[in-house]
Amino acid sequence: MLYFSSDTHFGHANIIKYCKRPFQNIEEMDEKIIENWNSVVNDSDTVYHLGDFSFRDPYLYRKRLKGIIVLIRGNHDFKYLNYQIEKKLFDSVHDLLSIQVENITIVLCHFAMRVWHKSHFNSFHIYGHSHGTLCDYGKTYDVGVDNNNFTPISFLQLKQIMSLKPDNPNLLKKYRKVEYDC
Repeated sequence: MLYFSSDTHFGHANIIKYCKRPFQNIEEMDEKIIENWNSVVNDSDTVYHLGDFSFRDPYLYRKRLKGIIVLIRGNHDFKYLNYQIEKKLFDSVHDLLSIQVENITIVLCHFAMRVWHKSHFNSFHIYGHSHGTLCDYGKTYDVGVDNNNFTPISFLQLKQIMSLKPDNPNLLKKYRKVEYDC
């Protein structure tokens, strides 16, 4: 099974205040996110984490999380590049990644984009960074924990979410159901 998540911010005390997370302290927040993660992810599942994994030693958290984790680096992940090399924390690390699942192209990036690979063919774009504050825009979705009950979402959940969204604004005219005014 495939899962997606972002912006766990393990060990980051100020994120509780910044994002109005419902936790008293980082220990409570970290434990809840780990509990939620492990309640849906199995050891053989792949989780695409779209950045801002942790503010403390990422190894402390990675060793407690189930699944194979592919990291799409966020703005807070670059300082941990040596951990990836030394401890092989993640299956792979990318700045941007395009994957194909059930003939659907999904573009993964920590940051939201207005256009992306194959967006003109209604491909999906998932992102983090914004902590659930951006407006909808075509087939895009914020997979961050603040937007998803502090739990990774499955590909099946993502597909359902995207089925309720409008086409991408730059969808080629021959595929469009509705014209956009720009």
